[in-house]
Amino acid sequence: MNELHYLTLSAGLTFVMVITASLIRNRAHTPRGAIQAMGNRDEVLTATPLSGRADRAALNMLENLVIFTALLLSARAAGVASTLLTQAAALFFFARVGYFGVYLAGLKVIRSALWGVGVAAMVMLVYGTFSV
Repeated sequence: MNELHYLTLSAGLTFVMVITASLIRNRAHTPRGAIQAMGNRDEVLTATPLSGRADRAALNMLENLVIFTALLLSARAAGVASTLLTQAAALFFFARVGYFGVYLAGLKVIRSALWGVGVAAMVMLVYGTFSV
C-alpha cells in the first residue's frame, strides 16, 4: 500500500468514528434509539460518558485529518520520498485506529500516547517536506 491508500483508509476511519459516535449517542441499538437516529434529532439525547468520548474522538479525528491531509499532499507535491510518505501515513492511520479504541475504553494515558504517535507522523511529513 502507498500513502494515498492510507489517506483513504484514514478518511474511512473518520466516517466510521463519526457514525459510531452518532449511533452510541442516539442509542441506536434500541428501538427508540433507532427511530431517533433516523430522525431529525430535534431532541438530542443526553450524552453518556461513552457517547461523550466517542463524540470527542470523532471530532479530534476530523481536526487531525484536515491537518494530516494537507501535510501529506504538500509533502507528496514537494517530492518527498515515497517510503517516508507511506511510513508516515501508515503510522498516522494505525495510531488513530488505536486512539479510537482506547478513547472509547477510557484509557487516558494510552490515548494521549497514541495521539502523540499520530502527531509524530505529521512531524515526519513536515520534516520530509523541508528536507527536500
